[in-house]
Amino acid sequence: MNEVSNLALAGGLAWASGIRLYATLFLAGLLGRLGYVDLPPGLAVLSHDWVLVVSGVLMVGEFLADKIPVFDSVWDSIQTFVRIPVGTLLAWGVFKNSGVDQQIIAALLGGAVVTGTHLAKSGGRALINTSPEPFSNWGASAGEDVSLLGIFYLMIAHPVVLLVVLALFLLLLCWLLPKIVRGLRVLVQRLRGVGTWLSGNGKSIDTGQ
Repeated sequence: MNEVSNLALAGGLAWASGIRLYATLFLAGLLGRLGYVDLPPGLAVLSHDWVLVVSGVLMVGEFLADKIPVFDSVWDSIQTFVRIPVGTLLAWGVFKNSGVDQQIIAALLGGAVVTGTHLAKSGGRALINTSPEPFSNWGASAGEDVSLLGIFYLMIAHPVVLLVVLALFLLLLCWLLPKIVRGLRVLVQRLRGVGTWLSGNGKSIDTGQ
């Protein structure tokens, strides 16, 4: 693989990991096993039998969990401690046999991509879950599924296009993440207000007032 393909593979895997980690692991391993992707030595383990079985089972669980409103946010919170380090390792694994400087750069950039993607996904889902109907959640989840497949397609067939789209996505993240953070702050303040109101009413009832 040339440097552009390697860079697209590292960036694409980190990007996809922030959306669907276990699907990323399974698809990368499966495509490598079938010969559609030339996995570098650092990622060859993804195509091993038991890795495919475990990642496939986890992919199904991830797919189902992501379709359940509110529970998907709980799932995202837990996966913070998995997606970010594993996505970083995937980016590093692409350049495992390269120089130390390239490995460090790949890990730093991959970590930034997967972290930003995960925060945008989990924060956006938390805001969407404030809506009582489930359709917006299902629509967002389906959009993420399609995005994942699109990332893999561009990563394999059009690596240069993938890098351009990824750069545009990172620019969008710089604009979007502060808005998501502000939205989450407002949501937390409202929940605290509701909690204070309920607590005050409960004390009034207890004292007979």
